[in-house]
Amino acid sequence: MTQTSITRSWVASANGHADFPLQNLPLGIFSLNGSAPRSGVAIGEHIFDLQAALDAGLFDGAARTAVEATCCGHLNAFFDLGRSARVALRERLLELFAEGCTLQSKIELQSAKLLPLAADCQMHLPAKVNDYTDFYVGIEHAQNVGKLFRPDNPLLPNYKYVPIGYHGRASTIRPSGTDVRRPKGQTLPAGQTEPTFGPCSRLDYELELGIWIGQGNEMGDSIAIVDAAEHIAGLCLLNDWSARDIQAWEYQPLGPFLSKSFITTISPWVVTAEALEPFRKAQPARPEGDPQPLPYLLDKRDQAAGALDIELEVLLTTAAMREQDLPAHRLALSNSLHMYWTVAQLVAHHSVNGCQLQAGDLFGSGTLSGPEAGQFGSLLEMTEGGKKVVELPSGEVRKFLEDGDEIILRARCRREGFASIGFGECRGTVVAAR
Repeated sequence: MTQTSITRSWVASANGHADFPLQNLPLGIFSLNGSAPRSGVAIGEHIFDLQAALDAGLFDGAARTAVEATCCGHLNAFFDLGRSARVALRERLLELFAEGCTLQSKIELQSAKLLPLAADCQMHLPAKVNDYTDFYVGIEHAQNVGKLFRPDNPLLPNYKYVPIGYHGRASTIRPSGTDVRRPKGQTLPAGQTEPTFGPCSRLDYELELGIWIGQGNEMGDSIAIVDAAEHIAGLCLLNDWSARDIQAWEYQPLGPFLSKSFITTISPWVVTAEALEPFRKAQPARPEGDPQPLPYLLDKRDQAAGALDIELEVLLTTAAMREQDLPAHRLALSNSLHMYWTVAQLVAHHSVNGCQLQAGDLFGSGTLSGPEAGQFGSLLEMTEGGKKVVELPSGEVRKFLEDGDEIILRARCRREGFASIGFGECRGTVVAAR
């Protein structure tokens, strides 16, 4: 079954839902009233409890095997089954929730399987993240930041040859809604020659996609670019919170450390590769004069359909705005088509030296800014490193984030003739340093 062969669901709230229509069916891990974490699927304003549905005998064959792999409090084993398991589960879910499904009455009578999404359900990380790598593939962001420090040479020579990345901290990845404690660290005040220690004063967000790895590879082996897409289980939203003043002091010569490792926030739902299939596009052509990727990074099919058309949005609300009942203020509207490298190229490059990827590993795309004002994925770009201010509807201004500020990331896929799908929200509120 495809996006176009089934259009409506008997779950009324799914029809036309902004994020979770029948055509999406993202997976996640939730708990209810303090219960043990269990797997579920978002549909409309509900979570479909996969364990309860399994117990009721609603799955058999490959779909049953897939669901059984989700019922251990995380999705790692499910990711490791690969694409065939995702497809089998998706096809069965489409059958169960399609308008006119013969099992509709059975599902409705056992209402414990369909839970209110926003009531007492707490969302958890969808997988145990063994390793986390943050890339830097948003070329507009790389150029915008580079211009702040190297106006005549914003991109370093390796950028257009190598998907740049660094190894992040998996232990501090948290689901949407987790508070962001303002970090402490060393900073070098302007005009000084020795650093001081204290709370970060230039706290920032970064608008990114998170990429969940499905089946991995053995150490010493590599994943060929022609096979790399098969190793991608799905995507989420990712906020790579950044302490810019700590980063400026520590990043040379080895890159970010304490300025990034204090927290990374992700949206809790995994939007599968299959749900994203209608929104694939050709990778945007490189500007004239840019080098062609080296052979291990170049595949005709990936160049023809390896990019994704995902609208990305950043919103801000402050404590004062919430007190005044003002809506969240949009800071940026960008798109994943600003990625200089495809997701498959990231997988191929990460493993080319024999590095072992494992099911449940997480990649960050890097900040996905656009080239114009209103498309920047960080305050560092918007304020030109703190030289300008962002004016808010409350009369407040911001150069960087203050305590009480909440950042909200959203994403949407749209295409003529297809139902639009979303990712849910990725939220985090800044709280004072301890």
